[in-house]
Amino acid sequence: MRSNLLIGIGLLAVALSTASCNSEDKKEPETKTIAMKEENITYTGDGVTMNGFVVYDSNSTEKRPAVIVVHEWWGLNDYAKRRAKELADMGYVAMALDMFGEGRTADNPDSAMKLAGPFYGNKAMAKARFDAALEKLKSYSQVDPSKIAAIGYCFGGAMVLNMAKLGEDLAGVVSFHGNLNVVPADKNLLKAKILVCHGADDPLVPQAEVDQFKKEMDSIGAAYTFKAYPGAVHAFTNPAADGVHQKFPGLPVGYNAAADSASWKDMKDFFGTIFK
Repeated sequence: MRSNLLIGIGLLAVALSTASCNSEDKKEPETKTIAMKEENITYTGDGVTMNGFVVYDSNSTEKRPAVIVVHEWWGLNDYAKRRAKELADMGYVAMALDMFGEGRTADNPDSAMKLAGPFYGNKAMAKARFDAALEKLKSYSQVDPSKIAAIGYCFGGAMVLNMAKLGEDLAGVVSFHGNLNVVPADKNLLKAKILVCHGADDPLVPQAEVDQFKKEMDSIGAAYTFKAYPGAVHAFTNPAADGVHQKFPGLPVGYNAAADSASWKDMKDFFGTIFK
C-alpha cells in the first residue's frame, strides 16, 4: 500500500513538473507598446509656407524607412492623412506633404485644376516644393535618410513619377492612378525604382499613355513594375470617389475595393524589396 502511495506521489510530481514546463513554453511573447504621434507641421520652400502632417511611433528611437504621401488634386486632406497613418502602422515614419502651400484645398474640379495645373507645367516649382518636404522629413531623428520612398494619388501619382524622373534620391516611388508622361525619363537622372498602380479602365489615363510610358521606361532600362487592375477607373483607391462622381457626373472616378486592396498589397511587397 505504501509502495503504491509513493508511486502515486511520484507520478503527481512528474505531472506537475511537466505542466509547469508546458506553461512556460506557452508563455506569450512580450509585445512592444506602440504610441503613434501625429504632428501638424509647417515648413518652408520655394518662398512658400506649407502645412504638412507627420505620423510615427514615438516609442521607438530606432531609425527606420520613411514615406512621403503626395495628395490628390484636392490638396492635403483627410484621405492623404489616413494613408500616412496606415503607413505609420506598418512601421514607417510617414509625411503627407502640402504641395499647394498654406494648406490650400479645393472642393470642386475647377478649383482643383487651378491649384494643381501649374505643377504639371512648372517642374522646377514642383521639385522645390517636394524638396522642402523631403528635407523636413529627414530632420526627424527616427528617419533613415537612405531609405525614403514616396507615394502619390492621381495628381500626386504624377508628381512622384516626376520626382523620380527628375533624379530625386529616393529608394522608390509608387503612383496610384496618376498620369504617366508629364516629364520625360532620363537614364542619367533616374535613381528610384518605380511601381505604377493603374486602373485598367481609367479614361483619364488611356492605353496610348500607358504604351508611351512603358516604351519610354524600357528604352532607358528603368527598374519599374506596372500593375493594371481590371474594372478600375480613376481614383479607384479612394472610397469617397463614388460620392465625387455623383456630385460631378462629368468626372469619371469611382472606388474599386478589390483594386484598392490589391494595389496596397503590391505597394507593401514593393517596399519589402526596396527597403531591404
